[in-house]
Amino acid sequence: MGVRIVLASGRPTYGLMGNFGILHGGATLALAETVAGIGSMIICEPDEIVVGMQVSGNHISSAHEGDSVRAVGTILHKGRSSHIWNVDVFTSTNKLVSSVRVVNSVIKKR
Repeated sequence: MGVRIVLASGRPTYGLMGNFGILHGGATLALAETVAGIGSMIICEPDEIVVGMQVSGNHISSAHEGDSVRAVGTILHKGRSSHIWNVDVFTSTNKLVSSVRVVNSVIKKR
């Protein structure tokens, strides 16, 4: 398979920070789902669309105010009706913040 996407990087804004100036876990999950969704759209056929089915994440460490983060998505399964992605989110110092599993459903356009 070998599809790997480094899609998103940047500095989280104040609105994405939770208590104590730490990147909110929900924002991390949203970033991962976006990376996996775009990755699935890139590899789909023109007559297919992608919708998210499941997102599950483990938060390993934190990104603090002022840190930049990047998300790296790797496809684990590319089936006819589903794609499974692992998306890891890192700080600019390569510290793993979260590891997220995303399942997308692939359906035919109507």
